[in-house]
Amino acid sequence: MTVARTVCLGFLAVIAFGTLLLMLPIAHSSGTWGDWVVALFTSTSAVCVTGLVVVDTGTYFSWFGQFFITLLVQVGGLGYMTATTFLLILIGRRLGLRDKIAIQQSLDKEGLSGAGQLIKSIIAVTLIFELTGAFAMMPVFIPDYGWNYGIWLALFHSVSAFNNAGFGLFPDNMIGYATSIPINLVIPLLIIFGGIGYGVIMDMYFLLRDRVQRRRSRLILPLNFKIALSTTFVLLVAGTISLLLVEYSNPGTFGPFNFGDKLKLAWFQAVVPRTAGFNSTDYTKMTESGWFITIILMFIGASPGGTGGGIKTTTFRVLFDCMKAVLRGKTEVVCYQRQIPLSLVLKAVGVVFGSLITVIVATALIEIADPQVELIRSLFEVVSGFATVGLSTGITAGLSTFSKLVLVATMYIGRVGVLLLMSAIVGDPEPTAINYPEENLLVG
Repeated sequence: MTVARTVCLGFLAVIAFGTLLLMLPIAHSSGTWGDWVVALFTSTSAVCVTGLVVVDTGTYFSWFGQFFITLLVQVGGLGYMTATTFLLILIGRRLGLRDKIAIQQSLDKEGLSGAGQLIKSIIAVTLIFELTGAFAMMPVFIPDYGWNYGIWLALFHSVSAFNNAGFGLFPDNMIGYATSIPINLVIPLLIIFGGIGYGVIMDMYFLLRDRVQRRRSRLILPLNFKIALSTTFVLLVAGTISLLLVEYSNPGTFGPFNFGDKLKLAWFQAVVPRTAGFNSTDYTKMTESGWFITIILMFIGASPGGTGGGIKTTTFRVLFDCMKAVLRGKTEVVCYQRQIPLSLVLKAVGVVFGSLITVIVATALIEIADPQVELIRSLFEVVSGFATVGLSTGITAGLSTFSKLVLVATMYIGRVGVLLLMSAIVGDPEPTAINYPEENLLVG
């Protein structure tokens, strides 16, 4: 039982348990047993922090059902190993060597010491952001829905946003608050911080602390910090400008609003593909150019160590710098005056190639099962599921059972990762001392 198999089977176990919970009569507004396909799809979407739905979450599920979804989103956002280790710490069990090795590999941590403290810190940071976001949204929801339901709305959407899940309790998601300044600030910031990862957040904290205390920082910022922030910034700016241009005059999306509100809409829709499926505009009426831009942003996704999906910003940046090296005739990939190891370049290529194969196969299967669906809509839905985004062009509920199960598998693969899943299936590679002769090959 390798770490990869533990993680993959752990996610499957949580999805199965969530499916049973969401089938219970207590989880439904009707008080009857739920459909297993709906329960399975919703549980997978929650655990994989995707946000794709086949029913209206706010009306189909009771408060208990919504609470179960929140718990599944929290476990999925933290990751199976983090959530399991935290439960072991709560019951007083000491972490063994196997537990520490699993944490080290799942969180890409250096060394085995301090594993328990790391988990506690991750939980603390998560709670701080989620509670802060909930308190910031309460003044928006409480006047409209009263104290009890307003507080629940704020808490639910804060957890959903920080974990990049995108579940909403409104039938139109966030379209009713499309021009609200607090919503356009709080939810995007929660999505961004949840997507850049715990390590980057802590590096930012130490850097700001040293600046406030006016002392020279001893922190050497890692390459992951620089790439995650710079790439995220570029994608947010490029996404905002691109969506503003292509949707500016679209009467179904940005058209009826003034320039300031259009800018809010473009900003919000550039953030959510990072990968939380909230929407403040109607995606069913978006232009195909807008869909295509969103597909690109969704496929790249968030940063490693965060709650988002996609191929990750670091993977995108490594391949971009690899292209620059080839164009300049260099044999090494350099980023911020640091040479990227060949093993990381090969891993990045493997992630992108495996992701593309997954998206292509899933799209083809949906087109075969539901030929009436446009190809661009099927592709959008698959990339949204694989990148654990949750945005939709409105076809999810109308898909056949087979296509829904394809999306379930796609969301699962996207959450655990293509390479991790293949490692779980194939097993750890065996060391070898064999080297083969090199030979040139025509490429490109």
